Amino acid sequence: MNMLRIKNRLFTQILCVTIILTLAGLTFSGCRKKQAAVERPVVWVSASEAVSQDVPVSLDEIGSCTARENVSIRPQASGQITEINFTDGSDLKKGDLLFTIDPRPYEAALKQAQANLTKSTASLDLAKSSFERVKELLPSGAISKDAYDTKQNAVILAEAQVQADQAALQMAQVNLEYCFIHSPIDGRAGQRNVDVGNVVIASTGSDSTVLLVVQQLDPIYADFTIPEQSLESVRQEMAKGKLKTYVRLPDKPDANARQGTLTFLDNTVKQETSTIKLRATMPNPDHYFWPGQFVHVKLVLNVEKDVVLVPSEAVQSSQTGQFVYVVKPDQTVEFRPVVAKRALDGRTVVDGVKAKEVVVTDGHLRLVPGAKVQIKTSEKK
Repeated sequence: MNMLRIKNRLFTQILCVTIILTLAGLTFSGCRKKQAAVERPVVWVSASEAVSQDVPVSLDEIGSCTARENVSIRPQASGQITEINFTDGSDLKKGDLLFTIDPRPYEAALKQAQANLTKSTASLDLAKSSFERVKELLPSGAISKDAYDTKQNAVILAEAQVQADQAALQMAQVNLEYCFIHSPIDGRAGQRNVDVGNVVIASTGSDSTVLLVVQQLDPIYADFTIPEQSLESVRQEMAKGKLKTYVRLPDKPDANARQGTLTFLDNTVKQETSTIKLRATMPNPDHYFWPGQFVHVKLVLNVEKDVVLVPSEAVQSSQTGQFVYVVKPDQTVEFRPVVAKRALDGRTVVDGVKAKEVVVTDGHLRLVPGAKVQIKTSEKK
């Protein structure tokens, strides 16, 4: 009986020890699982360093190029085109001969005017000689006052005729010069509208024949518009001095932009669009820009000193506003609210980040404040 009691007590003790060990094992396992749940894995991210630099404040608009001078060549003498002295699309210098109109009728008119002048000049000389002879006779009464006045009047009429014939000769010379049409400017020829043998009619009206259009390409204009809301700031900056512009073709990067100067601000705001026209002038010696081309125009108003820029992809948005993740020295991230002011060539001007701080540019979705990160790439911008 005593032996049975000893066996039961021993069994009870073994059972208690087993239960205690089991519970201890379960507790230890739970702690390990809890610890594993607290320790998060390292997040791989891309990051870049914030930089501080001077940044231009500008207006970005779309405009179009316009020739500085656009001249429509019209005939000032009537006649047949006998010569064409240029090639369509060629570069021209001021004074280059373009067209020749048959000069023979105008040469004949010039000769006739020269003959008339010679005739009237001879008549004037004769009238003066006759008047000189009778002037000495008037005091002695050898000639009547009427005869004296007649001789004097003959001189006046002869002088008037000479002047008229001189004017006619000058006009005949001008008409002959109109037969030889020269380029009035340096520029580029368009496509001519007449051929050799065509007869053209001189006319001063808008319905007269346009023989050719010549456009000056260097320098060249870039016309664009700005919203009415920007007018006051543009006027204020113009009062301080000339404003720079940077003009490029739409499919080219900013590095290809050509510098120009703002040279014109229109005097009226267009009510239907609430915009105002501006014009930039830029050198174009290689004819890089062409009249009628659409261009991107950056009008620089002023320059902000020592502002902080981060890659635009670093700036994220949440319900509370914009933010960035800043990588701290211990390789954890800090949630940092920022104010994004404006974009500039793939970067954004921000308040809330200091220069040389490292911000996350890729991998935001896997981040929470305090998360441990490993930087895949670190780009200096």
